[in-house]
Amino acid sequence: MTLIFSTASAAENPADKKVEKRVAINAASRVMAFYENGVKVAEYPLGLGKVSTPTPVGYFKILTKEINPPWINPQDPEYIVSSGPDNPLGYRWMQIMGTYGIHGTNRPDSIGGYVSNGCVRMREADVEKIFDAVEIGTPVDITYNRVVVEKIEDGSVIYAIFPDGYGWQQIDAAYVNRWLEPYGVAPFESDAQIDEKIQLSDGNPTTIGKPYNIEINGKRVNPVEANGKNFLAKAVQRDNINYLPVVPLAMALKTRLEWHSGEGTLKTAYGTVTGFESKNQIYCNADDVIVLFNIDGGLQNISDQPADGKVFKFYIADKKLEKKIKKEQAAKTKLAEETKPADDKKIDDKKPDKKKSKDKKSKSKKKSDEVKVQEDAEADTV
Repeated sequence: MTLIFSTASAAENPADKKVEKRVAINAASRVMAFYENGVKVAEYPLGLGKVSTPTPVGYFKILTKEINPPWINPQDPEYIVSSGPDNPLGYRWMQIMGTYGIHGTNRPDSIGGYVSNGCVRMREADVEKIFDAVEIGTPVDITYNRVVVEKIEDGSVIYAIFPDGYGWQQIDAAYVNRWLEPYGVAPFESDAQIDEKIQLSDGNPTTIGKPYNIEINGKRVNPVEANGKNFLAKAVQRDNINYLPVVPLAMALKTRLEWHSGEGTLKTAYGTVTGFESKNQIYCNADDVIVLFNIDGGLQNISDQPADGKVFKFYIADKKLEKKIKKEQAAKTKLAEETKPADDKKIDDKKPDKKKSKDKKSKSKKKSDEVKVQEDAEADTV
């Protein structure tokens, strides 16, 4: 008899896995998001606590659930309204803390405002959906975030700014940029545009662009630091143009890069192209990377998920050209070392020439706007 063993078990069957659920409420936007396994599957508008009785923020969970709950007047506990059209709680109640809970309402027109004594009001049809979806113990996170940034289904990053209903959160462009930077799109929304959006604070979303990861020869390009600045490593598609961050590319390829801000040009040993700078980040058009870095490729699908299913993949376009450039750079480095005066290695006891010192500073200043990434002559040829 042959015994066949399997490492799979009934508990590992995807159909039997427990779905992780979470309710997230933003008191600034007055919106509830419902998540399953980390994916937002639904959003609902809310009515929250008045300014004098704000909805509490914090981390809670569903403590109890009740169908057709009675309403007890908090000012007069003996006054009770049974379930029905006159009940302020509607037909569903989910307790999250003490007398605070998520419930329906007999005043659907109040949804979207700061109207309650601190509870979370929902339209009846919405609260019944949530009631059926959650269990006792489901986490309920309540925050107050005027700035909301998210990646939508097509991969675009959008952001919205909501009014300061409770007067709890003063924001400025620098604060908004900190929310946008992790997505890699901050350079594509100017501070002036952000300031205007803060002034409006209308909650309407603005689309910035579609960020994508970058790979060169199968290796991910990561953010880098150069010349005391941090450089983002996301490609961004905006207005049908693909922008690539040149400093991380140059460092990944070990290629010397010069940025001439006055001319708006980028230069390497391979060629010169037009550049684009915003918020200390420097980009080039994706169509120009073959000239600037001798790499070719483009946006490719890696999965069937629209939001995260694409990546920019590049490879060395002309290996002979790369070898030639590397060889020339190595020769220049060697020549510089051989012609370097021996006295340079010793400490000069004489006082420095003031005129030369000034000339040196002047030259240094002229080149201060150039991003230089030194090429490694010993790097392996790909």
